[in-house]
Amino acid sequence: MRSDHPAVTVIGLGSMGSALAAVLLERGHETTVWNRSADKARALADRGARPAADVEEAIAASPLIIACVLDHEALRTVLDPVAGSLAGKVLVNLSSGSPEQADEAAAWARSHAADYLDGAIMTTPPGVGSPGTMFLYSGSRTAFEAHRPTLEAMGDPLYLGTDPGLASLYDAALLGLMWSTMTGWLHGTALVGAEKTPATAFTPVAIRWLSTVSGFLTTYAPQVDAGRYPGDDATIDVQIAAVDHLLHAAAARGVDNALPELLKSVMERARAAGHGSDSYAGVIEVLRKPGTVT
Repeated sequence: MRSDHPAVTVIGLGSMGSALAAVLLERGHETTVWNRSADKARALADRGARPAADVEEAIAASPLIIACVLDHEALRTVLDPVAGSLAGKVLVNLSSGSPEQADEAAAWARSHAADYLDGAIMTTPPGVGSPGTMFLYSGSRTAFEAHRPTLEAMGDPLYLGTDPGLASLYDAALLGLMWSTMTGWLHGTALVGAEKTPATAFTPVAIRWLSTVSGFLTTYAPQVDAGRYPGDDATIDVQIAAVDHLLHAAAARGVDNALPELLKSVMERARAAGHGSDSYAGVIEVLRKPGTVT
């Protein structure tokens, strides 16, 4: 084993866990793997991975333990019986979960003398290993800095802070952004498709438009932080008028309007709350929980 490619253990060999282990092997790390169903380790063993007979052996093999199982409940089911063997190790949990579960997992790890990082993988298995793919981490800064080179083998590691729940929180927020964006694109694709425009023709234009939209986000972010929304570019009142054109065009072509109707209803709530002359960022005032301080 090369000193600049330290040993690592991967627990959980579903599609994502197997992709993680494969990339670590490719980058020269001595990689120990374990899965409840041992047959899932065979393909990785053929590529040089070391299958562990049990979880305790897997943990003992490496200073860095990467867990990628179904959820936090599955993780505790696997690790609770061998928790004592985690002392002095770094546990990186890439299993799906909530911010609250991440906080609980960090406290559990500390109680067993282990360092803890919670993580979120912002790609599907084929994207693992790409330098442009974000992996979000939160929790122990010491653990993150000590193992950054290994984490970089899997993708671009972005450290969010010492609060263990931040990676899960960002993950949820970013998935919401993804689903909203993709559904908006699909609605637009259905709309132009009603006039026989193929998705492959519409999509390059949509992607170019998204680069302009990203500029709006950069402009509006300071407004959100300040709680002041100068409507010097386009007001919510103007946006409500504009969304009516979308609703009309879609209805005339038999395209489902549930998404734009939802968007219009949120805009109208913002107008009713006195934000009609604000920029679109003012919509956040009806999205926040009642009583949230801005």
